[in-house]
Amino acid sequence: MAQKRESDGVTEESDGLFGRIRARCAEVTRRARFVRIDEDALAAFADRLAGEDWREDDLDPGHGIDGDATEALAFVMVLDAINFGSGWFPCLAKRPGMSGYRSIASACRERFEREGAWDAETLRATTPEAMAALLDQDLAHADVAELMGLYAQAWRELGDWLGREHDDRFASVVDAAGHSAERLVASLARMPLYRDVARYEELEVPFYKRAQITAADLARTFHSRGFGRFDDLDRLTLFADNLVPHVLRCAGVLVYEDSLAGRIEAEELLEVDSLEEVEIRAVAVEVVERLVDLLGRSGRATSAQELDGKLWNAGQAPAIKARPRHRARCTYY
Repeated sequence: MAQKRESDGVTEESDGLFGRIRARCAEVTRRARFVRIDEDALAAFADRLAGEDWREDDLDPGHGIDGDATEALAFVMVLDAINFGSGWFPCLAKRPGMSGYRSIASACRERFEREGAWDAETLRATTPEAMAALLDQDLAHADVAELMGLYAQAWRELGDWLGREHDDRFASVVDAAGHSAERLVASLARMPLYRDVARYEELEVPFYKRAQITAADLARTFHSRGFGRFDDLDRLTLFADNLVPHVLRCAGVLVYEDSLAGRIEAEELLEVDSLEEVEIRAVAVEVVERLVDLLGRSGRATSAQELDGKLWNAGQAPAIKARPRHRARCTYY
């Protein structure tokens, strides 16, 4: 039996936090009632991926930040602090041709390029009104106001945490992680809105989507050097959201039980932590693990976080976006 220990408020097993995510998602997949893997479609999809040219444009406006390293570090962490809200995105005012996330990321990037990075004191003072002005949103819409309030809360929590644990220094966050993505994830998970742990029957199922994607985004921004060097980066899992599972469903790899499929097609919100919602995220994590294994066997070595990026980019295709995906209102994705 795996030994357990407490680290930074997150229970880890002997193979680490990322191993625990994988093990719990595999167990949810074994028990799942509403989501299943089509094994033939999985094998065909792996073959297709193995034969594709993976060179493509990075469609995330949060990537490709140039300039002062400390400023770029702050930008990545501040943007990832509000990298959620897909359950509200149908209500947002979006830029032409852009998704909710890309609209938000573009607005943040433009502000950063005009004025530089946010400091911890500014984050602590963030109001819903300031957030709505930054993102060009209308607080008269109740659902939009709810999300702007959560975004403001996320930035205030980040500012408070920076002051309490890191002397208002973004660099201290990475220094304290000591080139370990696992330590960075565990550290970020001390903030309430980052604590992405679901309940499935008697199991606690950790995902830590935003905390994990922060490590990956830093590695991408700094080309795995300096603030972006994490020696365990290949241990990251899929960043379980609602887009990559949708891409896998459109490919026929994920199959949803009829009533669940009908609710999603009708654009009905799913309850966070419901069996259905947890299964969608957890089974997608397991699928990506199997794809990584199949691709490795075919000579196309990759990692879960690299494959996540490819699948996320694929999800920007109009045909994928035209089909409803699952949505749930939470601060995790």
